[in-house]
Amino acid sequence: MNIQNGINEVKKELSSDEQMLASAFKLEKLYKKHKIKIFAVVGLLIAFFGGKAIMNLIEENRLQSANSAYMVLEKDANNAKALKELESKNPKLFELFSYKKAVKNRDIETLKKLSNSKNEFISDMSHYHLLVMEGKVVESKLYRDFALIDSAVIYIKEGKMNEARDQLALIDEKSPVYNISKVINHYTIKGK
Repeated sequence: MNIQNGINEVKKELSSDEQMLASAFKLEKLYKKHKIKIFAVVGLLIAFFGGKAIMNLIEENRLQSANSAYMVLEKDANNAKALKELESKNPKLFELFSYKKAVKNRDIETLKKLSNSKNEFISDMSHYHLLVMEGKVVESKLYRDFALIDSAVIYIKEGKMNEARDQLALIDEKSPVYNISKVINHYTIKGK
């Protein structure tokens, strides 16, 4: 019995070795048949990930240059070289810097240009500040409640108390400027 068990064990081992060897031959045959395709796929993967890494490095370098230019402009807002570099490397940050500078200096011409920007936020903020500086009735998505208060103040100056109250009534109770609107509304009633 022991010899029979030993022979069965050897047969099992040989069978598993034979199967492994057959698998290796099949794999080698598959490799030889599709060698070009395998190298092409591996090459494409290397090119894709290598290209992606290079593009990320270029983008990071571009943003680093733009940030450096912005930091120079924070110290010296009239540095022409830094302005040009910021505009070429990061146009959105350039628009934001221009907006900030225009509001600070009350530069109506720059605000007019920026109010036509493709950047929705810059456009809305610039348009809002432009109309406030010009003393006109204001509309804004970002500064909605402030725009309503500004418009109400303009209506009050023009003596249009009902329009002013209508503007103030549009401000929600949860708004941070709600209390200001209540005070203004109170004075419009008193001033009537």
